[in-house]
Amino acid sequence: MTDLVLVRHGETVWHAENRYAGTSDVELTPLGREQATLLADWAGRAGLAAVWSSTLSRARLTAAPSAAAAGVRPEVDARLRELDFGAGEGLTSAEMHDRFPEARAAFERDPAAHPLPGGEDPYEAADRFVAALHDIAGRHPGGRVLVVAHTTAIRLALCRLVGIPLGEYRRLFPRLDNCAVTELRTGTGRPAILRYNSPIGAVR
Repeated sequence: MTDLVLVRHGETVWHAENRYAGTSDVELTPLGREQATLLADWAGRAGLAAVWSSTLSRARLTAAPSAAAAGVRPEVDARLRELDFGAGEGLTSAEMHDRFPEARAAFERDPAAHPLPGGEDPYEAADRFVAALHDIAGRHPGGRVLVVAHTTAIRLALCRLVGIPLGEYRRLFPRLDNCAVTELRTGTGRPAILRYNSPIGAVR
């Protein structure tokens, strides 16, 4: 069995206004860097076999202190990146309602069937993210691995892994906080969700 600790990156400069970052390379805020430090404090005593992240800088910069604290080399995989939100990149929900109200309303009804205009197909995103997790688990059998990634990609992957329709990801997993922990145990059929969105200070 391999335990995968999925963590959303630290806070970015777009979080205050709840702008969709997607594949845009957005900087961490000072709070985001503090969150990365707290994650590293945990990582140093978590018995990690490896630390992986997406290639986006907000994930890499969140993961790097944890890799140093765990004494491992940070690894990256482009398949762990966030969805491309197309025309929604950099916009708030309200701005999307103003610019493309019908498309935004369809997205809110079923975000998997109706991605934002020009955005990535969520089914394809779930496939590539889950494939990355399977490969990571296979490289570290029996270990505990930190994977720093992104909110929508993680929630889609959770749905795919436990057999939930992808269109339910916003309803069933309504939030994923920065640097909170979601932990999966793989290797026994469908993965078990050991914890979801747990504050890092509450995780052993």
